[in-house]
Amino acid sequence: MAYYKTIDGNKYDGELIELADKLTTGGGDGRISKADAAELLEAVKDGASYTDIEKATMKYIRENYKWTDAADEWFRDEIRKWAASK
Repeated sequence: MAYYKTIDGNKYDGELIELADKLTTGGGDGRISKADAAELLEAVKDGASYTDIEKATMKYIRENYKWTDAADEWFRDEIRKWAASK
């Protein structure tokens, strides 16, 4: 796995991009579900902080991948709570 992935000249967390790709291909309707969002959250939380690269990557994923409304709302609430504790 690539540590960083460059898209349109911007550097993103390669592992998070690869996970989002994996979660949206294959089964299901191609959207990120609440269970998928939980996997993304755990991947972000694997470090001790929410880095600027991770923030940019999650912004990119939220803007460029399809999410269910429930998953988007849940992820935004959970990441905000976790990041506030760091």
